[in-house]
Amino acid sequence: MSYVSEQLEKLAAKNPNQPEFLQTATEVLTSLEPVFDANPQYQNAALIERITEPERQIIFRVPWVDDNGKVQVNRGFRVQFSSALGPYKGGLRFAPNVNISIIKFLGFEQIFKNSLTGLPIGGGKGGADFDPNGKSDMEIMRFCQSFVTELYRHIGPNTDVPAGDLGVGGREIGYMMGQYKRIRDAYDGTLTGKGVGYGGLLGRAEATGFGIVFYAREMLKHFGESLEGKKVVISGFGNVAWGTAIKLNELGAKVITISGPDGYILDEDGVSGEKIDYMLELRASGKNVCAPYAEKFPNAKFFKGEKPWGVKADLYIPCATQNEIYLEDAEKMVANGCKFLCEGANMPTRNEAIEYLQKNGVIVGPSKAANAGGVACSCIEMSQNAGHTVFSAEDVYAKLENIMVNIFKQSVAACEKYNLGNNLVAGANIAGFVKVADAMMAQGIV
Repeated sequence: MSYVSEQLEKLAAKNPNQPEFLQTATEVLTSLEPVFDANPQYQNAALIERITEPERQIIFRVPWVDDNGKVQVNRGFRVQFSSALGPYKGGLRFAPNVNISIIKFLGFEQIFKNSLTGLPIGGGKGGADFDPNGKSDMEIMRFCQSFVTELYRHIGPNTDVPAGDLGVGGREIGYMMGQYKRIRDAYDGTLTGKGVGYGGLLGRAEATGFGIVFYAREMLKHFGESLEGKKVVISGFGNVAWGTAIKLNELGAKVITISGPDGYILDEDGVSGEKIDYMLELRASGKNVCAPYAEKFPNAKFFKGEKPWGVKADLYIPCATQNEIYLEDAEKMVANGCKFLCEGANMPTRNEAIEYLQKNGVIVGPSKAANAGGVACSCIEMSQNAGHTVFSAEDVYAKLENIMVNIFKQSVAACEKYNLGNNLVAGANIAGFVKVADAMMAQGIV
């Protein structure tokens, strides 16, 4: 049995009932086999055992009072996975399905995603099983304040710098920033994703979506194609999908779907102009549904309870949440002649679906590479805060584009070095891992 197989077996025994974490660990580690074969010192230093065990896992109680005066209690998390390259960096997710497995999967992915950016940031993730949908602003404020009243002791500008994620936008970051500042008596860069008027970064809201499209552009260009004139199916209608739709339109592509928990919208006329603006209204409504899009724009069609993966397109970009693409969805894509899938959300494609797509010649751009633009801009915001300055939106976009181009180049270089063909998933895993591994080796057994 190989070192990787042995460690995956032990990991499964050690982390029962954590399917999401084991899924990403399997996807990453199996692609690292050639790296361990070529670098026996990594095995001797027990790098798999060390990198799959978080440096610290924090689980805490979050009590708060709702608008009816009733005490509610949620569970909060912060998993500080790896500080080999810098302070822990990763978002906070508020959603009712959040648990330790989901936070660990996100944190583990974050290690390699952050490494690929080339910036000095480690990997971490956090959140709570709190559902912000349907809550009043005052309820969300009280929850965020209670959450930070515990979290503050574990974070700091040179220790751990959280940002937003699913269910945590500018409003939530603002409430947490206010409470953190009140407790710490310090105005620093500990939280990113802040409003532009109080330390936030111009261009941050669209950064993840823009970065995804920059990566997709490089991916298509590498294989002799262009985004110009391509039909694109995307999922989600939140911040990531919004930024992705904006940049796809700018580069001449045509977005024909968005989706939500209630189903998906097919708009053959294209999601552009005021329709993209309306995505923000849908998100701001707090109802978490996309059906009203078809009411506002009658030429569009709404498909209740369905996903958009059966719609024929040149490029698919999942921007919603983890594990939204199953094997049967991959089969539909292949049957429709799909050539490219670029992952916008974190781990949106199940391992067996990725394998099927690759076996059938589909080029898969992995999320840890393609959606690294958000965390890259979070790190730029950290730099802005530390220097007490303000970067222009043009500066941010230029830095972001350069980072995404370099991420693609790193992935291709790893594919070439280890004879991986067009397996950009393995290429990104290797490129991200080696940098972290070498830092761990240099820092000793810690």
